[in-house]
Amino acid sequence: MAETKEKKTKPAKPAKGAPEAAAEPQAPPEPAPPARLRLYYEERVRAKLQQQFGFSNPHEIPKLVKIVLNVGMGDAPKNPKGLETAAAELGAITGQRPVITRAKKAIANFNLRAGVPIGCAVTLRGARMYEFLDRFISVTVPRMRDFRGLPTKSFDGRGNYTLGIKEQMVFPEIDYDKVEQIHGMDITFVTNAGRDDTAMALLRELGMPFRGESPVAVG
Repeated sequence: MAETKEKKTKPAKPAKGAPEAAAEPQAPPEPAPPARLRLYYEERVRAKLQQQFGFSNPHEIPKLVKIVLNVGMGDAPKNPKGLETAAAELGAITGQRPVITRAKKAIANFNLRAGVPIGCAVTLRGARMYEFLDRFISVTVPRMRDFRGLPTKSFDGRGNYTLGIKEQMVFPEIDYDKVEQIHGMDITFVTNAGRDDTAMALLRELGMPFRGESPVAVG
């Protein structure tokens, strides 16, 4: 009897135009938990401010709108590498890519031309804003040299608070051994309060340690 060879069968290819087999559905990623300070503001700070100032309309209760970090580099036109390093450090501090700021007008006394890069800035909103504020109050502020509290006279009359930082090394995200140039920055906390007293009360309840006051325990 003749030996028969077994033929290997290949899986049939789907016909052209036939719908492909649906992929297995993947579970949707779990949403990130809300920022700790945001929950604290919603659950406790709002009610406390409403009772303290007698707000009848919930929309009158002040809230934090954004935090702006600005680094000015006067030698940026002559030292572009220093500006790149400052932008990288600001990105590490905030977790967000900075925007390069440019001169709006020419100043002959400073040999400055319009449109020349002179610094970098980051604007934080939402969850990143509250997370940065939490880290700033809990970790960064205690690392400041000879710290005796934040000044209370740095409000602009419309409920915005600006703070100057002399050295970027106070932030734990900065590696001291890799710092090539020491520079400061301005941090502006923008609120919708419209008044300095309500804005100060808001920041105080969020844990900002103002000079001459014991900070509020958050949590």
